[in-house]
Amino acid sequence: MMDFTPLVRPWFSHLSATASGWRGNTGAVQRRVLASLISRGRKTLWGETHGFGNVDSYEDFIRAIPDPVAYPEIRGLVMRMVNGEADILWPGVTRRYAQSSGTSDGKSKYIPVTDASLRECHYRGGSHVIASYLSLYPDSRLFAGKSFILGGSFATELTTPPGVRVGDLSANLIEKINPLANLIRVPSKQVALMPDWEQKLPALIEASVRCDITNISGVPSWFLTVLKGVLEHTGASTIHDVWPNLEVFFHGGIAMAPYRSEYARITRREKMRYINCYNASEGFFGVQDTIGSETMLLLLDAGTFYEFQPLGGGDPVPAWKVEEGEIYSLIITSCNGLWRYPVGDTVRIESVDPLRISIAGRTKSFINAFGEELMVDNADTAITRVCAETGATVANYTAAPVYAEGNRRGRHEWLIEFSREPASLDDFADRLDKALQNVNSDYEAKRSHGIFLDRLTIVKGRPGVFDAWLASTGRLGGQRKVPRLSNSRHPMDEMLRFNSVQTTSN
Repeated sequence: MMDFTPLVRPWFSHLSATASGWRGNTGAVQRRVLASLISRGRKTLWGETHGFGNVDSYEDFIRAIPDPVAYPEIRGLVMRMVNGEADILWPGVTRRYAQSSGTSDGKSKYIPVTDASLRECHYRGGSHVIASYLSLYPDSRLFAGKSFILGGSFATELTTPPGVRVGDLSANLIEKINPLANLIRVPSKQVALMPDWEQKLPALIEASVRCDITNISGVPSWFLTVLKGVLEHTGASTIHDVWPNLEVFFHGGIAMAPYRSEYARITRREKMRYINCYNASEGFFGVQDTIGSETMLLLLDAGTFYEFQPLGGGDPVPAWKVEEGEIYSLIITSCNGLWRYPVGDTVRIESVDPLRISIAGRTKSFINAFGEELMVDNADTAITRVCAETGATVANYTAAPVYAEGNRRGRHEWLIEFSREPASLDDFADRLDKALQNVNSDYEAKRSHGIFLDRLTIVKGRPGVFDAWLASTGRLGGQRKVPRLSNSRHPMDEMLRFNSVQTTSN
């Protein structure tokens, strides 16, 4: 295949230059985005209800919508949109929705995927990824082969009006992608959108093994399963024996750190690059723009206005008022019709100008049962460190508190499925406990002298336990992911029940 990289590089260089122009202009760029969103929002039921006709500034905006608006508060309006009503949260009729994990009431969320959000946010965010990568690596031959994009599928259990599609965000993106892009990507739409993961996996392998793949995109945990399937199918030692021109993995959804050693084992390290992306159901928000650090440049012109809620309390602040080193809960206003909406992620401000962030975890994915404030990035960092020390590799994990009972102190319980088991599970637990103390001073304080917390314990997960649990929830495959930390015993207790079920051979 001809290398088209030199032909397309100038366009992406222009986009990269646009991002460079944000330096020193965070406030101006973000105020323009908000003004555009408000202008279009005036034509909606939401805009009329909240007096957008009188909103001309950020200060007016927060007076019109004084508090963040969680999904349960707009569920009824979204369902009116799903049923075909126009001009509710965003102008016109919205026919696509990204199904996301449930809220506290146990119901799924349906995030509107408007035409504007596809164009201005999701696809523009994807273009920023390519622009950033080509800027970082002038030697890239990205467009000399094909992209292997791993996505999800559409929901089958929800009854919707004709023409309305609900499913994984990736399914919506793949179905609506520019037809020209299908010339340089695999698999076909038919395979990409297959709902049954057990049928889809062999189809993905068959569709990709004979292609010249230069880049892969997806969630690290699921792509690892696919790549191992490709190696098993071909008998190759590394994935570069199958795809010699593979140069980069564009990854997002979950932290790469726990999987990095396993990817290093099945690839040729000198040929493989990794680019971190912040793409969620609600929008495409950030992309890694430096080598050697997974921090991400916040995309200031991609159809989203950002606010940041201090974790310690207080009013949300706009992007031009954040403080370096602080952790905030992310709130967005976007061209998908979400207004001052908390996405459920916490982010750390790594630098203010340019505005770079890292994902600290989910607002609901943490353990603070004993005042330890353990975040997902603490857990990922600690488990990655211990795997490096012991030679173990982890396929998946989750953790939850075990509360004090009688004379027994509380502790954390971990369920870990190993790809390569450590020589001693007790030694692994000791090291993990110490690593958590090293990265989290609150956990260290609670563990001090064993006064408040006992050492963590580990339950070894049987092979496939997390997949089995995900399948039971209807969320196996694509972009679905295991909750890393929970402040309650749900869903840990469910997973432990699955772990106790013995598999039988055919």
